[in-house]
Amino acid sequence: MSFTYKYPRPSVTVDCIIFGLDANQGLKVLLIQRDKAPFAGQWALPGGFVDMDEDLEVAALRELEEETGVRDVFIEQLFTFGTPNRDPRGRVISVAYYALVNLEQHPVQANSDARSVSWYDVNELPTLAFDHRHIFTVGLERLRAKVRYQPIGFALLPPTFTLTQLQNLYETILGLEAAINKRNFRSKILKMGVLEEVGIQKGVAHRPAKLYSFNKQKYEELEKNKYQDLLRRGLDFDI
Repeated sequence: MSFTYKYPRPSVTVDCIIFGLDANQGLKVLLIQRDKAPFAGQWALPGGFVDMDEDLEVAALRELEEETGVRDVFIEQLFTFGTPNRDPRGRVISVAYYALVNLEQHPVQANSDARSVSWYDVNELPTLAFDHRHIFTVGLERLRAKVRYQPIGFALLPPTFTLTQLQNLYETILGLEAAINKRNFRSKILKMGVLEEVGIQKGVAHRPAKLYSFNKQKYEELEKNKYQDLLRRGLDFDI
């Protein structure tokens, strides 16, 4: 059964802001080089139009895999962007999603209507198509805010890590020019009770540091019991 609508209907797209850390703990974002008009040849966030029978998140994951080869990532809805003239093809509303992944676990390959695909340093972006620079900025701000009240960065570390590695990770994501206060960081992160000491480093030239692992079950218990103040205080470091 078809319907006749009194008002014009806008199109809906999805865009994906995929952040990742490289081997040197540099923060990157995944971009595609568009192969079709508009903005052919320019860099953009992976994404595309939502099919009539698709959920939004399903569409975002499909477009991400079709254009970059990246799959099996947990994405979270970020924001809806609907400035009337944001897309020269017409009235297009975009729902953006974002994620934080490990680059080494997600090799990329240009597919679909992407001419090329590459990881770019978040501080050295090329000119982006549409309003994607604005979408990227909103995503980066959300990531840096969320990392201060949820331990999302642990997924990027090896199973065991030192507190120095963990601190370097947070400094990278937060984009800090000055280091986090080391004593404050270690004190607060340990008081949360979500790290387990599992041994010490071996085969290093310097004094071996203690190794820790992230206790996801303990964190989920704290979250379930609504110990949000404890979690927030634990990740609210003096800078």
